[in-house]
Amino acid sequence: MTTLLLISLLAFFLSMICGFVFIPQIMNFCKKKNLYDIPNARKIHKNAIPRLGGISFLPSMLLATLIALAVMAYNFRGGKVEINAWAVSFAIGLLMIYAVGLVDDLKGLSPSTKFVVQIIAASLLPLSTLYINNFYGFCGINSVPAYVGIPLTVFILVFIMNAMNLIDGIDGLSGTLSFIALAGFFFCFLREGLLVYCVLIAGLAGVIVAFLYFNIWGDPEKNRKIFMGDSGSLTLGYILGALLVKFSMNNPHVMPYRKDSMLLAVTLLMVPVFDVVRVIIVRTLHHKPIFKADKNHIHHKLLRTGMTQHQALVTIILLALFFIVLNISLYNYIYTTFIILIDIVLFTVFNYVVDYIIRKNGRETYSELD
Repeated sequence: MTTLLLISLLAFFLSMICGFVFIPQIMNFCKKKNLYDIPNARKIHKNAIPRLGGISFLPSMLLATLIALAVMAYNFRGGKVEINAWAVSFAIGLLMIYAVGLVDDLKGLSPSTKFVVQIIAASLLPLSTLYINNFYGFCGINSVPAYVGIPLTVFILVFIMNAMNLIDGIDGLSGTLSFIALAGFFFCFLREGLLVYCVLIAGLAGVIVAFLYFNIWGDPEKNRKIFMGDSGSLTLGYILGALLVKFSMNNPHVMPYRKDSMLLAVTLLMVPVFDVVRVIIVRTLHHKPIFKADKNHIHHKLLRTGMTQHQALVTIILLALFFIVLNISLYNYIYTTFIILIDIVLFTVFNYVVDYIIRKNGRETYSELD
């Protein structure tokens, strides 16, 4: 366990250093090529900001992971890393998502093109026999047949990718929620002693810390502020979705059966997932296309209450941490189904309270774009 933590810390700090080296170079490149995220009716920022911060995520993570694993192999003889079908499928899918996000940030892609690539990349995991195969008693369901689990896995991966993309609306939000989820997954895989996953997670978490420094506290007037763009949010979504599926799958050859696996994995991504579901329901109730952009995500609503971006960020972070603490605390006392129902009720109440404050301020609770 100590060795695993040391190697993971090495990957974390190497990745963070890479981020602090790469991101300023990316900002200079964006300035040179005039690659900025331009303010519009849906966006919160008022200045033109470089949008390619997510480019640094994959190279930093892979470089840090490879170096950390090489150090482990050299100093702790006998350790080996196996390359299996799942690892290959994951790597190919990750490169596809990273590439489509990068092209979209640089030149723009149609939503349908991105959606098709997401489905193909998500389908690679079930093709390598990695898919949701157990609900661990949720709604009274345990074992899940492949013909249900495979399409469900593809849907979950595509949904999480877009959830992380859609919640990337104020400084630090997508990055911070991703960091919290990664920290949770790190301890989940650490509990099972799965070194490669811990090192990979630590490698991604490190560069996110560097990104958040420039994203939250960077000065746009000095060209030291940057957004992650689709190359970042889609990459984060794909990795987090893959980690959720991996940890949720019942595979006795990899991990012992743990009844809390799915609940823990879902809880770590609860806020972005619940928010997208809520937005879809609201758009449906208002007879609006569910794919039409608006300003009704959780961060938009908190801003309409009068909060600043940083206040909204802290509120959402506390909400995410609240659900994590709540679900872990309740797990030993009530069934998973009831825990999720409690989560839904509390999230609904939270939104009703926010709506009440918005109305009290004399503003509309639903805001659509022309």
